[in-house]
Amino acid sequence: QVQLVESGGGLVQAGGSLRLSCAASGRIFSNAVMGWYRQAPGKQRELVATVTSGGFTKYADSVKGRFTISRDNAKNTVYLQMNSLKPEDTAVYYCNYKYWGDYWGQGTQVTVSE
Repeated sequence: QVQLVESGGGLVQAGGSLRLSCAASGRIFSNAVMGWYRQAPGKQRELVATVTSGGFTKYADSVKGRFTISRDNAKNTVYLQMNSLKPEDTAVYYCNYKYWGDYWGQGTQVTVSE
């Protein structure tokens, strides 16, 4: 089993920044893919960004150039730096750990006001 603990969500004005963190513990494998997904009210969960243990990253088109995903393999932690936030970024953000299956964090609310 893998446990994921997220932190860093909150309320911010449009144009502001937030940094999310997600620490993984338990049965950890170094070559797992870690990432962030989000789900807005009434919408399906969608990919935000992922990063491999080797540092290869993937982003949703909607966040390219504004969000940066990074990873500290020694700490089993993944980060999401979110800049130039927009109201449409408002959602619950979920950390994801992918290795022979998916593990999810509890989610952290990000609210961007006008």
